[in-house]
Amino acid sequence: MPETSEIVKNLLRWYRRNARDLPWRQSADAYGAWIAEVMLQQTRASAVIPYWERWLASLPTVGALAKADADQVLKLWEGLGYYARARNLRKAAQAIQKNHEGKFPERFEDILALPGIGPYTAGAIASIAFGQAKPALDGNVIRVLCRVDGVADCVKRSEVNRRLRRRAEVLVRRASRAEKPTTSKTQCSPNPCGDFNQALMELGATVCLPRRPLCDLCPLWRICRARKNGLAESLPNLGKRRKSMRRNHVAIVLRKRGRLLVRRREAKEINGGLWEFPSNEAGAGDPGGFQWLEKVWRQPPDALRILGEIKHSITVNRITLKVYAAEVKRGFRNLGESYRWILPDELERLAFTGAHGKIVRWIADSRCDCGQNPPQKISREEGTL
Repeated sequence: MPETSEIVKNLLRWYRRNARDLPWRQSADAYGAWIAEVMLQQTRASAVIPYWERWLASLPTVGALAKADADQVLKLWEGLGYYARARNLRKAAQAIQKNHEGKFPERFEDILALPGIGPYTAGAIASIAFGQAKPALDGNVIRVLCRVDGVADCVKRSEVNRRLRRRAEVLVRRASRAEKPTTSKTQCSPNPCGDFNQALMELGATVCLPRRPLCDLCPLWRICRARKNGLAESLPNLGKRRKSMRRNHVAIVLRKRGRLLVRRREAKEINGGLWEFPSNEAGAGDPGGFQWLEKVWRQPPDALRILGEIKHSITVNRITLKVYAAEVKRGFRNLGESYRWILPDELERLAFTGAHGKIVRWIADSRCDCGQNPPQKISREEGTL
């Protein structure tokens, strides 16, 4: 494999000259690093910056997060997706308050034991905040290591992942013995372990890209096996991709005496804890979802107004959501604790799923009359005007 010391030396030198000026890199605070690392999972740094800044302004400490209302936490996270991460942040903060007297733990094992924290996040925090020689193996790092070392095996195989983790550990341990600079662009104090892990992540995010990598700008181009063999764009080997599935869903905006009906998703559901308008998946023989609308919400087609259609994706699912509205005058009592009738102005205070957040914006932009105008003629077969 390419020389360990050469990789470490070249990457540290490159990072300290070229690292992006990101707000969470201006401090070695473990809390800020933790929030940033969780937000950065599967999200670009440029998109994370405003979320991180709003979060730290609203919940500046572990204690503030531990005491925060669940709705506030989800609202601050709204738009980042993977909402279980936000719920786990709150649970972890409460665990820190209970088990570590409110101080973020320094031991790697204690960090790893917190809810929602896996080996990657624990390694990132331990190295960045506490200068420990722990590897941080995320998607960017896996891509860099596979290309530099020429690893052609599928990275989803457990033995390949273990091999990459061992390689990352050897590298960061070598970095711990690197000469510490007197000044550092990205840290409050010199930290070769943290700098090196961030260098690997930075290289994958800005140069060693999934498609069309910028090999001419890479500090490791001379020793990269994938570049030498013309395999840069074909590595890492991610195995076969799952086929996408098309699914139809239907939602209804019910208005009663100026209030709208919303539902909080159960904790065990996808996007648990978030709010939505009543919705359901439409059966193959009922693309418009009318059977559900008539049976559950007692709204026949001639009472409905179609508001629009939303297309969105969750993992491999390609979902088309048809949205209807209706005005109701009576009924719909005792719906259960998960349902609530609220005023339109209250919508902005709640965290909605991504697709249903678009309905909220329709309402806010006055493009949704929520069933107040006369219904339009709708085709039962197709669920369209």
